[in-house]
Amino acid sequence: MRRPILDSRRKPQREMVAISVVIALPFVAVLAAIPVAWGWGISWHVLALTIGFYVLTMMGISTGFHRLLTHRSFKAKRPVRILLLVAGSLAIQGPVIRWVADHRRHHAFADRDGDPHSPWRYGTSTPAILRGMLHAHMGWFYDRDETNQEVFAADLLKDKDVLAVDRLSALLAVTSLALPSAIELGLGGSATDAVAAFFWAGLVRIFFVHHVTWSVNSICHTIGTRPFATRDRSANFWPLAILSMGDAWHNDHHAMPRYARHGMIRGQIDISAYFIAAFERLGWVTEVRWPPVMHRGTQAADTRMHPRQPSTMA
Repeated sequence: MRRPILDSRRKPQREMVAISVVIALPFVAVLAAIPVAWGWGISWHVLALTIGFYVLTMMGISTGFHRLLTHRSFKAKRPVRILLLVAGSLAIQGPVIRWVADHRRHHAFADRDGDPHSPWRYGTSTPAILRGMLHAHMGWFYDRDETNQEVFAADLLKDKDVLAVDRLSALLAVTSLALPSAIELGLGGSATDAVAAFFWAGLVRIFFVHHVTWSVNSICHTIGTRPFATRDRSANFWPLAILSMGDAWHNDHHAMPRYARHGMIRGQIDISAYFIAAFERLGWVTEVRWPPVMHRGTQAADTRMHPRQPSTMA
């Protein structure tokens, strides 16, 4: 049911078709990649491009879209800010303002009515949870009502840099797929190498970026540990922590969403936080909200020190 305060426009049919293509094409590429890799392998330079673009785009999502814009965990110098937003747009997860609006709404209504992608949407029975996990992972993209950006991202609608990157979303998506091939050709690679770069560093890389990000929505609200008391079912799932640049320390994050580090407990690997710390030392970012580093076994005391707080929409 459409709720005018939370939802705004209806997505047009052409947009729903585009979403299906963006989801299906990388999946088909991965299916094709299995026999290709088994028969011919992958060259070291194409592998390097694939890893490099994966790190770049995941950092854009985790550090730029998520920690910088959604939660305002730090401030960045203008060139760095723009580069982070461009890198996030290269992940092909939709326009930046829509991404932020959806995520702020998720925090405001986490695992309750109004959450755009809660895996508990259909109930707690095994079939309901399985259906809910599919919805949280990717099914929610097919909801026709779009989150109201005037409510959840009003600050970004007034930001000229963010608006510019948002409007270039489609062009940046095409660039994300074409750039690996262009780099391969620029480095003297053959046409065959350029096709391989498009296939691996373009389509296959996008598949993994998508599904790692989406797994934070589905897996990290159903499976894992919950060291902190929260009003939702967010959980830490360590196997995803490295691949998601630290975002899979999801219970930590939901307990204290404004912090730039999501791995709150000592020993939790948070690659995005390492990038932010390096940028801070270089003077590229300022006003970083760092949490205290906590020790295992002291979570209960630390939870009392940092009581449950409502997730921010600002």
